[in-house]
Amino acid sequence: MPAWSIDLDNGNAPVQVVITTAAPIIFSDISPSGADATVVLRATTLITNAWFDATAPYHPTALGIYSRLGRRPVPERTTRNINIASLYASYRVLNSILPKRASAWRAMLQAEGLNPDDNSEDISTAVGLGNKAGKAVVAFRERDGMNQLGDEGGVKYNRQPYADTTGYQPVNSPTDLREPGRWQPRITSNGNGIYKVQQFVTPQYAKVRPYSYNSPANFEAPRPDASNPRGPKGFSAYKAQVDEVLQASANLTDRQKLTVELFNNKINSLGFSAVFAALSRGLSIIDFIHLDFLTNMAAFDTGIAVWKEKARWDAVRPTSAVRYVYGNRPVTAWGGPGKGTVTDLPADQWKEYVDVADHPEYPSGSAAFCGAHAQSARRFLGNDVLNWSVPIPKGGSVVEPGITPAADLVLGPWATWTEFEADCGISRLWGGVHFRPAIEEGYPLGRLIGNIAFEFLKQHIDGNAPPLPLP
Repeated sequence: MPAWSIDLDNGNAPVQVVITTAAPIIFSDISPSGADATVVLRATTLITNAWFDATAPYHPTALGIYSRLGRRPVPERTTRNINIASLYASYRVLNSILPKRASAWRAMLQAEGLNPDDNSEDISTAVGLGNKAGKAVVAFRERDGMNQLGDEGGVKYNRQPYADTTGYQPVNSPTDLREPGRWQPRITSNGNGIYKVQQFVTPQYAKVRPYSYNSPANFEAPRPDASNPRGPKGFSAYKAQVDEVLQASANLTDRQKLTVELFNNKINSLGFSAVFAALSRGLSIIDFIHLDFLTNMAAFDTGIAVWKEKARWDAVRPTSAVRYVYGNRPVTAWGGPGKGTVTDLPADQWKEYVDVADHPEYPSGSAAFCGAHAQSARRFLGNDVLNWSVPIPKGGSVVEPGITPAADLVLGPWATWTEFEADCGISRLWGGVHFRPAIEEGYPLGRLIGNIAFEFLKQHIDGNAPPLPLP
């Protein structure tokens, strides 16, 4: 059980209780690095959606996304009721997403003096609002195309939660790059003798129902011609992309390395920057909920379109392309943790600074997520101001612990969301996981959907939302 409790009359339970409890479990059970964006974003979006729906009745005009629970009178619109409704809504969603952690979710409520066995659906109470809102989100999203329960896509795909329902198969094997422009699964190791072959993570994400638009078919990125040595731009463009990645690898600074690590972790970068923006501006708890749901939902909807394009173009990652261009010939690049820049590194031993994700390269999901996150935040907050910084102690690197940085440093400060977005994208080139065109095409896709997401949420906040969507 958590060793803390908050003042429900004055605290912020979504931040101080739910995020504090759920984030470590998401790291341990879903994504130790925080880099597995599809499943991380699904969890954070559904949780924040539950907050939004549960607290809409305490707002003067807001309507929930998946529930319409009326309007509570002004005297009931207290911080305490908002906190309690948010906690019970979170409890329902967390038990759906991570049911094996039921004891942790019970303890989360009990630490705040709440009864996890209170199943009331009386919408005149905060408990009832939270329970009904959370259950409504679960009812809609458990079978929204992501195969959360492992029973979507017919018998052929009825295997396990989040299993692929599209039948995707890579054209390249882990050991044979037959098509040098196409994605090649990697053989990964935990460093202790355990090896695994990558699989395209949740390719069915492209089939998930978005929040803010009807279909991802309207969003496209142009063909990544430079990523195919047999394409119209030829080998020279392919090699130029490879050489840019290797040059960035060779010139990595401590600041760049830690920036790569920060933006590789979607909770630490996207999640905490939104929390900072809300708290630093003194937003009310309900305005914080609106901002946090918006930025998560914008990135979530962006991911659906990005995953459609990743599957369509199935583009090669830099590591495979480096080996294709240089074989085992020496290159100059970062040589691995603690080794710095090596001038005679065999190309087939080169590795990106952070582990490459298990899906095709183009367009960049991270650049698109950050574009959506920044644009939706700008629209909600009314300007581009951020002023966020992240202190890193000496030796605080995840990739090079005890070595990098050589001295305490402060990442940022990112004075604006524009600066934040730019570093987020270019860090993927520094880290060796993306070519520049993937980043450049990710930004506009994310910004476009960030705008659409803002307009969608504004309708719900203003009380002008369309009728409830059908499951």
